[in-house]
Amino acid sequence: MHILLPPSEKKATEGDGPPLDLASLSFPGLNPVRRRVLAALGKAGRRDDAAEILALPAGQVQDALARNKVLRKAPTLPAARLYTGVLYDNLDLPSLDADLAADRVIVFSGLWGALRLTDRVPPYRLAMAVSLPPEGPLSALWRPAMLKALNLEDSRARRAPRARSGSGPGARLIVDMRSGPYAAVWKAPAPAVAVRVFREAVVGGVPKRTVVSHMAKATRGRIAHDLLKAGAAPSTPDELLKTVADLGHTVELNGTNLDVILHA
Repeated sequence: MHILLPPSEKKATEGDGPPLDLASLSFPGLNPVRRRVLAALGKAGRRDDAAEILALPAGQVQDALARNKVLRKAPTLPAARLYTGVLYDNLDLPSLDADLAADRVIVFSGLWGALRLTDRVPPYRLAMAVSLPPEGPLSALWRPAMLKALNLEDSRARRAPRARSGSGPGARLIVDMRSGPYAAVWKAPAPAVAVRVFREAVVGGVPKRTVVSHMAKATRGRIAHDLLKAGAAPSTPDELLKTVADLGHTVELNGTNLDVILHA
């Protein structure tokens, strides 16, 4: 099983390790695009309209531009500690088996493409929805590179000698918890299940469901935590449904979507 996550706008502010080494990152086939995005981001950060290009909130412009300016020489830290925010607070990586989480979680990023939790990168600010001159929309730039480089079957083969109980066929299922812009850059191959979150309330005696945003992040984080904590390795969508239900969540399987229902 692989769990695909989006990054978080909220990040740690400082690293404590050596400067960026692209050759050390997972999915090395992404490095040519990583270099292009790093170069374009550096140029964009020197423009008068940098805040507009990077869609930076007014109160975060100076900090974000300062971080992006020193990406090549800033101290790094593992992705497991870099990303914070609601989803990652609920994922609670420090309480999980680090090797298992590193083997199963992949984080998507506008700057790095895709990372494993052990990959060391500096704090940065760049969302996938950005159109970065002269490269254009990041999603379009990353899409062909992801298609070629993100081979999870090869990744599992490299990890086979130290595979844990429950790997093998069960590792083929992909649990997709990415948000829209990050899901669009790489379509997870079957079998894959996208996790959606709804709030259900009874209105006039009729159950009605609405999409939630903030609570969706928290819920996805908790489900990822619970799956990893349990060492679960479902190999089919039906097995995932049963596993998540057994972990105490209200869920339904609708086609290729696992719908989590929160009750008001």
